[in-house]
Amino acid sequence: MTRTRLYVAGLGLVLLLAYLLVPDPGRAVLPTAASPLGSRVVFVGTSGLSWNDVSRAGTPTLWSLLDDPTATVTVRSVRTVTCPVDGWLSLSAGQRAADAQTGPRPESRQACRALPGTPAAGRVARWAEYLRAAQDTNFGARLGLLGDQVAAAGECVQAVGPGAAIAAARSDGTVAHYAPYDAGRLPDLVRPCPLTVVDVGAVRDPDEVQAGDQVRPTGSRAEQVRAVDARIGEAVAAAAGTGATVLVGSLADAGDVERLRLAAMTGSSTQGTALVSQSTRQPGLIQAADLTATILARLGLPEAAGVSGRPLLTAGRRGEGDPAQRLQHLVDIDLASHEVHALVPPFFNGWVFTQIAIYGFVAVVWRRRFGTEATRRRLLRVARRVGIVAAAVPVSTFLANLLPWWRSPVPLLAVTAAVGLFVAALSALALLGPWRRRLLGPLAVVCVATVSVLALDVMKGSRLQVSSLMGLQPVVGGRFYGMGNVTFALFATATLLLCIAVADRLTRTSTRLRAGAAVAAVGLAAVVVDGFPSWGADFGGPPALLPGLAYLLLAVLGVRLTWRRAVLVLGGTAAFLVAIGVLDWLRPSDSRSHLGNFVQAVLDGGAYDIVARKAAQNLAILTGSFLTLLIPVGLVFVILVLARPTSWGARALESAYERAPLLRPGLVALLVTALIGFALNDSGTAIPAVAATVALPLVIAVCVQALLEERRPPDVGPTPAR
Repeated sequence: MTRTRLYVAGLGLVLLLAYLLVPDPGRAVLPTAASPLGSRVVFVGTSGLSWNDVSRAGTPTLWSLLDDPTATVTVRSVRTVTCPVDGWLSLSAGQRAADAQTGPRPESRQACRALPGTPAAGRVARWAEYLRAAQDTNFGARLGLLGDQVAAAGECVQAVGPGAAIAAARSDGTVAHYAPYDAGRLPDLVRPCPLTVVDVGAVRDPDEVQAGDQVRPTGSRAEQVRAVDARIGEAVAAAAGTGATVLVGSLADAGDVERLRLAAMTGSSTQGTALVSQSTRQPGLIQAADLTATILARLGLPEAAGVSGRPLLTAGRRGEGDPAQRLQHLVDIDLASHEVHALVPPFFNGWVFTQIAIYGFVAVVWRRRFGTEATRRRLLRVARRVGIVAAAVPVSTFLANLLPWWRSPVPLLAVTAAVGLFVAALSALALLGPWRRRLLGPLAVVCVATVSVLALDVMKGSRLQVSSLMGLQPVVGGRFYGMGNVTFALFATATLLLCIAVADRLTRTSTRLRAGAAVAAVGLAAVVVDGFPSWGADFGGPPALLPGLAYLLLAVLGVRLTWRRAVLVLGGTAAFLVAIGVLDWLRPSDSRSHLGNFVQAVLDGGAYDIVARKAAQNLAILTGSFLTLLIPVGLVFVILVLARPTSWGARALESAYERAPLLRPGLVALLVTALIGFALNDSGTAIPAVAATVALPLVIAVCVQALLEERRPPDVGPTPAR
C-alpha cells in the first residue's frame, strides 16, 4: 500500500475514532433513576425566557438554579409560534393545545390573545372557546386534565395568577382556589394544597411582538427578565421549608420567533445536573408536556391517558462542572437548535440546485464531445469525482455536529466549512483508496460511512442528529431520537446500495448463496437498528425497507418474484412490525418509544386521530406547491428509465447494468422502499427526494466509470477485478 493510501486509511480511522470517542457534555451520561416522589409541588410558570437571558448579575435566582437539575424546553404547540395562553393550556392537558386562531393570519404568524384575567364566578373566561379549539385539532388534548386528576384524588390545586388559573382549571373550566399574584401572601398560598401553580408573568420581546399582539411588552426585554427573575425568587423562597418540589418552566415564546425555553427543578428530593425524560432521551432537552407528567408523578398520582410527556429524571452528578459551564451547555443546545432551524431551508434549496447543476453537467458530458478523446475522458473522471463528493454531503451534515459551528458569528459559513471538511475527508477516502478503480468501490465506501455513522449515532443516543442540517429539529418538537424520515431515507438508501456492492463482489468471487447470506445479514442488521425501540425507534421504516431488501435478496439468489412470494414478504413485514410494537408496548409506559405509544393509542381508541393527522400532513406537503407535485411525476419517470434505459437514451446506465447485473434489481429495490416510505410515513414526501440525494450521484459515478471502462484504449491493459 502506498504512503497516500496509508494516509487516507489513517484519516478514515481518525474520523471514526473521533466520532466514537469525542465526548458530548451533558448528553453522554445516562439518566439516573427517578428521585423519590414528593407529596407537594409548586410549579412556577412564565413565558419567553431562555437560558441566554440568564447571567450571574442580571438574574440571580435563575443563576442559583444552575446548581439544580436544568434543561431546555421545546414549547411547540399546535401552531409554529406558541403564545402564553397556548403554553398554559398545554400544561393543563399534558398535550399540545392552543387558543382559537385569531383572524386570517397564517399559522406561523399567529397573533397572541391576552390571558383571560381573573376567573369570573370561579370559571376561566373563554373556556368554551379553548375547548372548541382543542376539538378542531387532531392532538386529542383534554383540557383540564391536570385539575381533574388532582381533584379525583381528593386534593386541591391553588392557582396564583391568570395563567395559573388556566392550568389549574378542571375540564369544565372551574377553578376552586384562585388568588392574584401577591408576593406577601405567597408563603400562605403554597401550603393549603399539594399543588400550587404560580404565574410570574411573561417576557415579550419588543423586537418580536407583532402589532396585533394583545400581550404587549412592559419595558425592555432586560427589564422584563429582571422582574420575572425576582418573582421566581419570591415563589422559590415561599416554597422553602415546605418539602415541596419546585418546578420552574417557561411555557411559550417571546413573540413570533420560536426558540427553546428554560426549565429547572429544585427541592430537597432533587439531584443531578440535567433533566431528561424518556420522551426525548436527551439530557438537558425536554418537552413542555413532560412538565405535566412530572407534576402528576411527584404528587404520587397515577399516569393519565392523553399526557404525551414523561416524568422528568435527573442525569449527571450533582455539582458536576461550575454554573458557567452548565449554562454554556444549555445555551449551546438552544443556540444550535435556533441557528440550524433557520439554515435548513437555504441548505436544502441550495442542495437541490447544486444537484440539478451536477445532473446538467453530467448530461452534457455524456452527450457532447469536447476536444480529443483524452479531454472527454478527463471530463468523465471529473463527473465521477463530483458524484462521489455530492454523495458524501448528507452524512457529513451529521458529522459536522462534532464541531461547535453554532458559536460562530457567521453560522452559515461555519456549518458550510464543517460539512466541507468531512466531505473532503470521505471523498478522499473513496477516491484514493485501492478500491477506486472498481466499478462499485467508491460507492461502497460512501455507503459504509453513511450506514456506520447513522447506525452508531442512533445506538449512542442520536446526539449527532439533534440540530443537524438533515437531522432532527428540537424546536419543532416532532422527534428527538432515533430515525426520522430524512435519516431513514439516507440510511435505507445507503444500506441497499451497499448490499448491491457486496452481492456484486461475492457473486463474482463466490456463490449466489453466500452473496444472498451477506445481503440478508446486512439488511437484517439495518432493519433491527432502524426498528429497535432503544435505537432507531422508527415505526414506518421497517415496512418500507424489508420489501426492498426481500426483492433484492430474491434477485441475488436468482429466484423469480411471484404474487405468492410478494404476499409472504408483505405479511412477514407486517408481522415483524406488530411484534416489535407489542414488545415495546409491554415495557413500562415511561420507557416506551413511538411504536409502543401507537399500540397504546390503538387500545385507547386514539389511533384514528394520529393516522388522520399524519395523513393530513402528507397531503398538505404534497399539494403545498407545484414543486412537490413533481415528485409523483419524477417517480414515474424513474420507473420508466429503470425498466427501459436504452429507450430513454441512458446508454451509460445500460452499460453499468451490463458490468454489474445486480445494479438494476438493486435500484428497483430502492424504488420500492422509497415508494412504500412515501406512502406510509408522515411527511413521507421527503423520503424519495432525500434518497435521490445519495442514490443519483452514486449511480452517476458508477455509470461514468462504466463509460470509462467501455472507452478504455486498448493499450491501457485489463480492467481490475471488481
